[in-house]
Amino acid sequence: MSTVDLTVEGGIAQIRLNRPERLNAVAPVLVDDFLAALDGVARCDARVVVLAGNGRAFCAGHDLKEPTPEGDSRVRLDRLQDVTRRLRALPQPVIAAVHGYAIGAGAEFALGCDLVLAADDAVFAFPEVSLGLSVTGAASRLLPLLVGPMKAKELLLLGERFDGLRAHDLGLVNAAVPAAELMLLAQGWAEKIAHHPAEAATMAKRALDAGIDHALESALELEVSHALVTEHSAAVRASTEAFRSRS
Repeated sequence: MSTVDLTVEGGIAQIRLNRPERLNAVAPVLVDDFLAALDGVARCDARVVVLAGNGRAFCAGHDLKEPTPEGDSRVRLDRLQDVTRRLRALPQPVIAAVHGYAIGAGAEFALGCDLVLAADDAVFAFPEVSLGLSVTGAASRLLPLLVGPMKAKELLLLGERFDGLRAHDLGLVNAAVPAAELMLLAQGWAEKIAHHPAEAATMAKRALDAGIDHALESALELEVSHALVTEHSAAVRASTEAFRSRS
């Protein structure tokens, strides 16, 4: 079973993260399936994309119960960053519809989209610092642009959770509505965009992103470098604690 579902109907592509038993937490297989779905969207005739999650959450961040895959960490991290690259590169506008948890990488998936709608009781957080990790998904570039540098530092350094209404107040999402209305609103926005000339929508997206994305690649690379450092530090801490426990 795929961990990411893709359907296309009436000019609207819908991508749904599909690990509901793990609250759609990020694992290598989900990244692979997500990238495949984005490639499928790029090749199809959809005019707009809706990104959502199956089950009780949008995406609860990295699955900390998944063992760290063996192999080149840089390759794995670059592949995760490719999700943001491909979201931004799609010709179609992408609407994120966020319900339940949007934590860490889940919140960063939403940041990579063109428009973000949230349930008023959705739960956002950027807990990476408290976990000894690095932000990904160009959050280091996109988050300060959306909420301002001071608020971005507050969200990252404190790592506190906040709901969809607060996310709207911060400028992180376009609208926050009761959970029962979320997909109706996302569908309504998608239908409106799908009725616009596709080329004009693509050019508007490209023009608005031009000033943002010129520095995106540098941010993605810096995040990978920081992630490699934090992974090494975590491994050293774990090794030291294991040694102490045996002493």
